[in-house]
Amino acid sequence: MDRREFIKKSGVAAAGTLLDTTPFASMLAKDDKKNNGMKIVVLTGSPRKNGNTNHMADEFIRGAKEAGHEVFRFNTATSDVHSCLGCNHCGMDGPCVYEDDFTKVLRPEIIKADLVVFCSPMYYFGFSAQLKATIDRFYAINGTLHTRKKCVFLMAYANMSKKDAEAMTAHYKTIADYMGWEDVGCVIAPGIWTAGSIKGTKYAKESYELGKLL
Repeated sequence: MDRREFIKKSGVAAAGTLLDTTPFASMLAKDDKKNNGMKIVVLTGSPRKNGNTNHMADEFIRGAKEAGHEVFRFNTATSDVHSCLGCNHCGMDGPCVYEDDFTKVLRPEIIKADLVVFCSPMYYFGFSAQLKATIDRFYAINGTLHTRKKCVFLMAYANMSKKDAEAMTAHYKTIADYMGWEDVGCVIAPGIWTAGSIKGTKYAKESYELGKLL
């Protein structure tokens, strides 16, 4: 898919397609059939070691492992990931000019993944910069990533308005649509701000249950 086609498709998706979420959380499992033995890559975006979305990721991973899946976690905030230069050295499906953690660690794992989890707090109505930088580097394996994968979205934000979450959910949905990945669930946690406040909430439980349900 060339750049113009991508921009066209992305624009349509962002303008007209949002996840069907409740004001509090949503878990949109598409079916009840177990798909045991999946390889799952979890991308976390919080720079806070004990942050709320990191706890959501912990719970999701716990559930997924109990269900028999293999999980690889990549913490974008503590990894060496350079921002995409837009140099096009990779040609959208080739070697990147950077030999960083994206290239050496994440790239081989995400290519093999059956399911990719995007997990981030809301920072100014979008993904954290660390996770966004990692997503931008998908460009170097764009063609390879267009395979039959599933995806999940976990997020937390301090505000309570459902509208405030729409930009992030639209971004996630646009990525899924462009990649041809199947969205199989999400947990959106509003009113979550101070570190650790997610613990003991229904959102932590829903994250675990979503991982277990896969």
